[in-house]
Amino acid sequence: MGNQLEHLVESIKSKVKALNLKKKKKPYVKMDKSASVKVEIRSRKARQLIDKTLKGADRPGKRSVS
Repeated sequence: MGNQLEHLVESIKSKVKALNLKKKKKPYVKMDKSASVKVEIRSRKARQLIDKTLKGADRPGKRSVS
């Protein structure tokens, strides 16, 4: 009887372990930004800075460019 119980417990453990291995997801690999994406980000930031500067230049009475 004891031997059968041990065998049952071992089989349950192995089945649970197998299920846990199937459920684990592989972590995703974070990709670096490509050169074209980096250029796009820089150009957007530059465009925003230019727009901000021109907006300030349109109002010569104000001293700060904010």
